[in-house]
Amino acid sequence: MIGQLFVVATPIGNLSDITLRALETLKNVDFILCEDTRVTKNLLDHYQISKPLMSYHQHSEMKKIKEIIAMLEEGKNLALVTDAGTPGISDPGGVLINQIYKSLPEAQVVPIPGPSAAISALSISGFPTDKFVFMGFPPHKNKRQKYFKEVAGAEYTVVFYESGHRINKCLQELKEVLSPDKQLMVCRELTKKFETIYRGCIDKIIEQMKEERGEFVIVINGL
Repeated sequence: MIGQLFVVATPIGNLSDITLRALETLKNVDFILCEDTRVTKNLLDHYQISKPLMSYHQHSEMKKIKEIIAMLEEGKNLALVTDAGTPGISDPGGVLINQIYKSLPEAQVVPIPGPSAAISALSISGFPTDKFVFMGFPPHKNKRQKYFKEVAGAEYTVVFYESGHRINKCLQELKEVLSPDKQLMVCRELTKKFETIYRGCIDKIIEQMKEERGEFVIVINGL
């Protein structure tokens, strides 16, 4: 009997945002694959769940993927989680899932839906979301200029992520390519204690933000 891989969304900040189905799944699987075992352990401890953890992240080699596939072949049921949000979305989980489909096509990959920072931000943006473009994280160094030109030229609403280390640089790069009246929204630390939402034109947001830290989601009106 081939094991199942459950792709489990976890909170992006507020631990209460986890679903009942996610908790039930984490309680019942044999192993939990996680980006950072320390982060996942904090979540499991909060809900008094004790399960063996195995690290799987962007630096994991093919050897680790083969080990995971072998566990499924042995009938082990596995949960895949990321540090925050939905695995496989701007996340190395997609590589693992693709390899499982290739190497073990009879295996079931089961989505356990839940929080997503991109969807959470879009839901409060007030911008058109019947069609939108998700662009992950901007490149750290090379091709950033090309990336932001693509953002500015998008026909639909755009949503992407940026880290606190580069948010000020990001806003300045956006200012170079966006029209002055283009409306956007910057969400800081969604669902966390210091959640802050900035909305308006790029100059207004730059003026309001000053020095900021944390994780950011940027949404740009496609109109």
